[in-house]
Amino acid sequence: MTSSKSLLLLGGTSDIGRAAALHFALAGWQVMLSARNEEEARRNADDIASRTGAEITTHRLDILETDRFSDFVGTLPRLPDVVVCVVGELGDQSRAQSDLAHAAMVMRTNFEGPALLLGLLAERFLERGSGTIIGVSSVAGDRGRGSNYVYGAAKAGFTAFLSGLRNRLAPKGLRVVTVKPGFVRTRMTAGIKLPPVVTAEADEVGRAIFAAVEKGGDVIYVRRVWRPIMMMITGIPERVFKRLRL
Repeated sequence: MTSSKSLLLLGGTSDIGRAAALHFALAGWQVMLSARNEEEARRNADDIASRTGAEITTHRLDILETDRFSDFVGTLPRLPDVVVCVVGELGDQSRAQSDLAHAAMVMRTNFEGPALLLGLLAERFLERGSGTIIGVSSVAGDRGRGSNYVYGAAKAGFTAFLSGLRNRLAPKGLRVVTVKPGFVRTRMTAGIKLPPVVTAEADEVGRAIFAAVEKGGDVIYVRRVWRPIMMMITGIPERVFKRLRL
């Protein structure tokens, strides 16, 4: 059964994006996949459509081309009911410390681009009077660590943006959800040794994103164990924290 509800997925070639799109499509939603590589997005769209029978369209989007965001939104076949942003770039912390262009790319990909585009869509949702925004941030933004503070700082900014947007839009009846997956086994983390207990699979995150639409919630840690972990980490006094190697 095809639903009249529609999803715009920003980051349609990522493992998490594909997983989330599949869960919405299985529920009969119309799905718009956006990505910089439209050919790869088309492959994902064809695969999801063949599995579900859902209507899937693809749309080219480079999250760094902020001057084209208005045109991008204007050419969508419809204003979606839900927008999910899974755009992200881990980058290389050691490189970012001396390569300003690389650091800027990481910051802009994880914060500036997603925040500006979601802000633009929020204005369209306000005009219509309905809509849900889901942004995938990271526990890395809960407190800066020496091993990934460029990425973490960008995610901290994105988390703060989503919090402020939620505070502004809630009285208008619009929802803004922040999803924090923690470690996720994806192509982006390939080669990194991840602790199993706190590491989610892409499909697990996709299910959590879809559940957020159906069940509600404001800030969602995909694996609940991350909430007390991050409460402990953020509670460590700075005089102690700065001596740790994290």
